[in-house]
Amino acid sequence: MPSNREERLARPRAQRVALEVLGWALVVTGIVAIPLPGPGLLILALGLWVHSLSYEWAERLLEPVQRQALRSAADSVKTWPRIVLSGIGALWLIGIGIVWGIHPDTPSWWPVHERWWLLGGWATGGVLIASGIAAYALLGWSMKRFRYGGEDVEEYLDENFPEDD
Repeated sequence: MPSNREERLARPRAQRVALEVLGWALVVTGIVAIPLPGPGLLILALGLWVHSLSYEWAERLLEPVQRQALRSAADSVKTWPRIVLSGIGALWLIGIGIVWGIHPDTPSWWPVHERWWLLGGWATGGVLIASGIAAYALLGWSMKRFRYGGEDVEEYLDENFPEDD
């Protein structure tokens, strides 16, 4: 069976470069998005998965990130206050994305040059809106699976991610 290195080197150069760029873009975006409401860990896991197609280090890092993402998904729907706060956070992201895209005039309190006000326009706003929509989708998935589906996250992890100890 060929190693990841052999498989990676067998790919056309353009494909290797595209995977590398996509993987790092997703990893960086995921890390930046972790403190925000939305799919930060999911984006990070996706970036690690892309890298795991080529690198063993990413394969080793992927499982703990997947485990934490699933635990976070289950924790986010344990209580109604958490569900409501997650919903408000996602709505907030969508609202900020809309405001960002509309790009209102620079306020008088803005301390730097007006060209630095809400950089990116609809491109940035669209990413914020997409993150809010993804957060709602993940919230619904988490509720269906862990709150109303009766699935225990630790049992799921033990079945699908056995420890190598």
